[in-house]
Amino acid sequence: MKIAMISVQENPLTALRDADAVGRRLHIAKLAEALRRQGHDLTVYTRRTGLPDQGRAGFEVVSVPAGPARELGQDAMIPHIGEFARFLTERWASEAPDVIHAHHWTSGFAAVLGARRTGIPIVQSWHGLDGGDCTGIERLVGREAAAVLARSDHEARDLARLGVRRNRISTVPSGVDTRMFTLNGPVAPRNGMPRVLAVTPPNEGLDDLISALPAVTCTELVVVGGQCERLRALAARLGVADRVSFLGRVPHSEMPALFRSADVVACPQWREGFGVVPLEAMACGVPVVVSAVGGLAESVVHDVTGLHVRPRDPAQLARALRSLLGDDTRRQELGAAGQDRTHVRHAWDRVALDVAGVYERSALSLQKSFDTTEKRLADQVSIG
Repeated sequence: MKIAMISVQENPLTALRDADAVGRRLHIAKLAEALRRQGHDLTVYTRRTGLPDQGRAGFEVVSVPAGPARELGQDAMIPHIGEFARFLTERWASEAPDVIHAHHWTSGFAAVLGARRTGIPIVQSWHGLDGGDCTGIERLVGREAAAVLARSDHEARDLARLGVRRNRISTVPSGVDTRMFTLNGPVAPRNGMPRVLAVTPPNEGLDDLISALPAVTCTELVVVGGQCERLRALAARLGVADRVSFLGRVPHSEMPALFRSADVVACPQWREGFGVVPLEAMACGVPVVVSAVGGLAESVVHDVTGLHVRPRDPAQLARALRSLLGDDTRRQELGAAGQDRTHVRHAWDRVALDVAGVYERSALSLQKSFDTTEKRLADQVSIG
């Protein structure tokens, strides 16, 4: 299948040569790599920023001249979407793809404008709705897309509330690099105590985790990414400051070793979301405790790959941590099940297969619609 992937803001080549790339940029790069491994003809269109397109990706990356050749924030980039779309229109006039996959509403808007009157189906991924002033364009993109990809059932419900037809929404979960996040490999140093690891942002929920620590004795809490005087003061007030370590930012390439050093990974966020942290921990064979909210809970099967707890409930969080830290066999069982689940459901090759299936159904659905319209017109001519 000939695929045009639109990523106005994120150049996947920069992720492929950056061991510490995360977020949407890494997602697009890994998905593109996996689709190419499966034999698809893939071209990624991204806005030209002036950075050198070094490295080989196995797929074509087209730097589209739209606006100044430098990195721009989203607000500064938006006025150049029309220019980006005109480039796509001209390119696709002679080299039309079978399907277009746009990432984020900015790319979706460029795809909708660039593919007008072409009949090329558009598959849209949001990676989280921006809302606010962007809602109108997000709704337009969702209604124009032949198919929309959601990372979780919770996100699918959000998209339905936006106005996307439910029969156009397909749920395909986030992927994890199961060659990087593995059971075996280097392990970060430990101090001898059982270790609970939390990776942030967001900082929300860390209060609950620190508040739970007095009831989880002889255990250290290691926090990656989140630190502030308020949290340090809370730890001191509760008498656990000597058992809480704030590491600050840790390069993504060093995270597998840190996950392997943990006995449990905790994700106590208050709000809905779908982070990859539980998946990366599970891929390393570490059980996870997550708040039972939205896509975060969907990533973990309760009592199979980890445990669910109520958000904002330090007492229940403490009980869950104690139950795992005090039972080596149970931790090993949950860790093994989590590793199996990430390989079966979240490895990038599996995710790419599911995404390619959405592409094929979108193209087939559009062709059927075209055939039906053509037949109706032919019948009208015959009757006339």
